[in-house]
Amino acid sequence: MNENNIDPGVILRQVPLFRDLSDGEMEGLCRIMIQRSYRKKAIVFTEGSEKEAVYFIHNGLIKTYKTDENGHQQIVSFLKTGDMFPHTGLFHANHYPATAETIVPTTLLAMPIKHFEVFLSNTPGIAVKLLRVMSEKILELQGKLQELTGQDVQNRGQLFLLKLAETNGKVKSGKLLIEIPMTHQDIANAIGTTRETVNRLLNQLRKEGIVETDRSGFVIHDIEALRHWREH
Repeated sequence: MNENNIDPGVILRQVPLFRDLSDGEMEGLCRIMIQRSYRKKAIVFTEGSEKEAVYFIHNGLIKTYKTDENGHQQIVSFLKTGDMFPHTGLFHANHYPATAETIVPTTLLAMPIKHFEVFLSNTPGIAVKLLRVMSEKILELQGKLQELTGQDVQNRGQLFLLKLAETNGKVKSGKLLIEIPMTHQDIANAIGTTRETVNRLLNQLRKEGIVETDRSGFVIHDIEALRHWREH
């Protein structure tokens, strides 16, 4: 296999949804995967367009967002290597619920929904395994929704940074780096506030020596201080 080709099994084994599949079942799943590469700021699919595949990130970064009637973006998620999107895609052959855009050059594996349906019909036992994992995911998302309900902007900003640190943080030279290039407007779209408010929040975190930002992402100097920042 040359360096331009991907072993789908390596990626799919990272996806919690497929954790219970046997080696034989995984091999069958790998045979229907298609490799696709995208440049920075490329649109993978748009909100409302007909859903034709579910994607898995081999390398790169993706953001998904919805657009309101005034053209404003509401960021739904930031996705990294090993993530699957959209989560609702496997059992609903309708439309994409959000727009997906690359943040950096990105390589994906596409699973055509029609091919997946044929695969399931030939191996029905897999559907039971997938539904079991999906039910756990639903409970997890319900917990996250309850966590955010009623939070003010400061709390939402703090929780947003903590979540990024948990899912994308890397320790380098004693610092926690979140290497996701993101504008203040992107952050505002993610937590449901204005760019000016985000400016104030990040400036306060910088003054307290907790977080710094640059074009490549964030540097968290004191994760414990960030965890307790809401109490200040």
